[in-house]
Amino acid sequence: MDIKKLVGEMTLEEKAGLCSGADFWHTKTVDRLNVPASMVSDGPHGLRKQDEKSDHLGVNDSIKAICFPTACATASSFDRELLISLGEALGDECQAENVSVILGPAVNIKRSPLCGRNFEYFSEDPYLAAEMAGSHIKGVQSKEVGTSLKHFLANNQEHRRMTSDSVIDERTLREIYLAAFEGAVKTGKPWTVMCSYNKINGTYGSENRRYLTDILRDEWGFDGYVMSDWGAVNDRVAGIIAGLDLEMPSSGGVNDARLVEAVREGRLKEEVLDQAVTRILTIVDRYIKNRKPETVWDKEAHHELARKMEGECAVLLKNQGILPLSDSDEVAFIGYFAAHPRYQGGGSSHINSTRVESAVEAAKDKGVIYAQGYEIDADQMNNTLLEEAVEVAKKVKTAVIFAGLPDSFESEGYDRTHMAMPECQNALIEAVATVQPNTVVVLHNGSPVEMPWIHKVKGVLEAYLGGQAVGGAVVDILYGEVNPSGKLAETFPIKLEDNPSYLYYGGEKDRAEYREGVFVGYRYYDKKKMEVLFPFGHGLSYTTFEYSNIKADKSAMKDDETVTVSLDLTNTGKTKGKEVVQIYVEAPDGQVIRPVRELREFAKVELEPGETKTVAFTLGKRAFSYYHVELKDWFVQTGAYLIHAASSSRDLREMISVNVESTVKEPVVYHLNSTIGDILSDPDAAEIIKPLIDRYKKGSALGNSDGDAAKSAITQQMDDAMFRYMPLRQILSFAPDVSSVKELQELVDRINKK
Repeated sequence: MDIKKLVGEMTLEEKAGLCSGADFWHTKTVDRLNVPASMVSDGPHGLRKQDEKSDHLGVNDSIKAICFPTACATASSFDRELLISLGEALGDECQAENVSVILGPAVNIKRSPLCGRNFEYFSEDPYLAAEMAGSHIKGVQSKEVGTSLKHFLANNQEHRRMTSDSVIDERTLREIYLAAFEGAVKTGKPWTVMCSYNKINGTYGSENRRYLTDILRDEWGFDGYVMSDWGAVNDRVAGIIAGLDLEMPSSGGVNDARLVEAVREGRLKEEVLDQAVTRILTIVDRYIKNRKPETVWDKEAHHELARKMEGECAVLLKNQGILPLSDSDEVAFIGYFAAHPRYQGGGSSHINSTRVESAVEAAKDKGVIYAQGYEIDADQMNNTLLEEAVEVAKKVKTAVIFAGLPDSFESEGYDRTHMAMPECQNALIEAVATVQPNTVVVLHNGSPVEMPWIHKVKGVLEAYLGGQAVGGAVVDILYGEVNPSGKLAETFPIKLEDNPSYLYYGGEKDRAEYREGVFVGYRYYDKKKMEVLFPFGHGLSYTTFEYSNIKADKSAMKDDETVTVSLDLTNTGKTKGKEVVQIYVEAPDGQVIRPVRELREFAKVELEPGETKTVAFTLGKRAFSYYHVELKDWFVQTGAYLIHAASSSRDLREMISVNVESTVKEPVVYHLNSTIGDILSDPDAAEIIKPLIDRYKKGSALGNSDGDAAKSAITQQMDDAMFRYMPLRQILSFAPDVSSVKELQELVDRINKK
């Protein structure tokens, strides 16, 4: 396809038409120039392709497909290679079904457990989210199928999501919300990016040039096309000027006509329209040229892949020696989800699964007894089901209760109002644990839940929404055929009120203020030294691991260099297993308020019993920096940084210190209201001002009285503090004979010229 030639031959109307969908899922054709349509389809954890026999309005059944574990689960794998495998499978499915772009992954930050769409999002941590998304993208696009990284930007709630304004300061945007997208764009290089519904600091994402062009394209180097979320366009002309190339779905020609009118009236340059068309056609052509219609979609193999993946993702939260179970044990599976697992969330990512494997089905050869325990359609106690479950629990060695959140509790389109599980399920767990000391809880949920019964059960396995093969994967873990290796990609607070966004989440009408700033998730809990239910990065295994011999290839470095940190990891147990080594960096104390420590690297390592492996990590400038608003860049404060090798954000195993020297001088402009302490902390400035300070100390009325009353009123500590925090101009108030305004200003001017 000679895209430049094609664009030159198109009419204005044809160009405008290509910038919106033909229907719900397809781009437009230009038949007279042989420009083909291409199809996009929902993801990200399965192919939700609209049946071609439908009316393309997105309301009819999608084709049968594999539902893989959702992002809340896959992020807990901390496994880049696993996400690449998922992407490769999805890419093959798209090629088999002639889908050019799959809509995902979604990389929005989990600001609050209440967000109804958290099950589609990876993490509260931007680095982990970016790495998981980047690997997912690489896998899909290795099959010459595009991805659409979404939802750009600051789409962290479902409540009023189409009109809400996310009000966020620049440093927080850069360090938390933009960072997840930045890493995914730079490492994964997605073919497309999808803008969000909401406003960001007053401007809709669909027409926000600062993010769609200045940052996404000019700073990060994104070279694909930007599409709208479905119905996210507010002002189409403003959108295309900002960098929104493709409007989805079809506008019925209304917005196409507006683009034509704007060009003819001179409000829109035709070359801007040409640029959008070029971007769209470039991606269409990339897919067409690499079309592989012979691709085989092995649905059974992909089902088994989904089971294997969930085995890597599920997180063993608690285990007081009760797991793994033995085939010879008498075991009861209790709870509706044991026979009918909740394995995915509601909304645009909902997959029409080829089949669903329950735990009861997967354990049919193990003599497991099943009792339903609770109803799923309403949160009310069914005493008959409860009593039956209690009686069954009494007769066995171990009771495994399958619980969690029903579909109605979390979904795209609305947020949760609390963090509790249904009361009927909590009551069931309490009742069973009362009669059966050997009780395990398996959770099916897309976001953290409160666990009022946590101290009454011996084991908890967080399965999350683990895809259509979740039942088999859970049974594999319960019976020790798979050693659990998942780690929490989000903190589980004890109660909702502990969450840093609690007071302001959801906002007031259409204004959502992110007042917690950079203190999202563990960054907040660790800074507050707050007790949590389970910390970020937590996850148990059936074996044990020892960290030792941490080293760094240098003890001092400049911020434009890198340091390689290595350590030995040993499997000290009797079972083969995998450990996620997490690297956190702790900044030195300074004037900038920062988290205690932040995740900067990780690796998942598999070890045989007794085996030791050396694991190495390379850390560069971003690992030590924060976003400096005045510099408009990442800045490293000079000082000693602690590098922690950890099993979770609260389980720090090994530590080493590295001194990092900044190569960038902070922009400081002094003035008459600069404090004397700030000036003296700058060696160059202190040298200039020292003679004046010496004169001041001799002539100051403060602290120079010999009287007992004066000494008791003005202590040396008070005098020192007042002097340190006194603005320079105040010298004139306490020692007017020492200097003049003119002299002070001349000193300030000399300092600023340094």
